[in-house]
Amino acid sequence: MSRPPRTAAITLAPDWVCEVLSPSTRVLDQAVKLPVFAREGVRHVWLVDPEARTLEVLRLEGKRYTLLVAHSGPAHVRAEPFEALELELPFLWGEEQGGGTR
Repeated sequence: MSRPPRTAAITLAPDWVCEVLSPSTRVLDQAVKLPVFAREGVRHVWLVDPEARTLEVLRLEGKRYTLLVAHSGPAHVRAEPFEALELELPFLWGEEQGGGTR
């Protein structure tokens, strides 16, 4: 999309979706939304669970999602489709980082 459309809604599916799971929305996010995302061709989905401190990275293969990797805890990870960037999971969990540079 070279410029934003001048309509009230966008009909183009995103390449990536990140769902933040909570006890009240977990079933909706995993059982209801994932099949809709697959049907619409969303190629990558991240499921972030702040309580369990996990990041599940899914890729659409055919009509279903495949779990590529599940990261947890204080890891620093590179996750598809943004492998060029390092994601600090402690930041997602609201944990303070030690000072200094790496």
